[in-house]
Amino acid sequence: MDFPIRVVVYLKSDYQIKTRKTKEYVAAAFLAPYDKEVEPYIRIATGDYDELIQDRGKVDALYAMLDTIAHELIHYQQWIKDKKMDENEAEEKGFKLVDRYSESIETILGFKIIRGESFKEY
Repeated sequence: MDFPIRVVVYLKSDYQIKTRKTKEYVAAAFLAPYDKEVEPYIRIATGDYDELIQDRGKVDALYAMLDTIAHELIHYQQWIKDKKMDENEAEEKGFKLVDRYSESIETILGFKIIRGESFKEY
């Protein structure tokens, strides 16, 4: 993935973050400035990570966090290309981005990658 304009990703320890525009609470947000001279940024709420581990296990909790980041990176790409922010596209392409990433590595945070079976702890 190319990053012609730097984008900073902030991991917040909160359960949710408030969007700047609509003031709603969400798990993640991408700030897309009108001016391409202003750097965009992404904020991800990670406060529920321990609960995700309890509910889903380490593998799925990690995947959920990576998927959230990937979703916002797709919004970044939409912004770079002056496209409309499309949630369906971000969801679909974000999911595929995490899958492609998992195919390019052997381990991630102590999990061995078993092709076709997601992550396996070792």
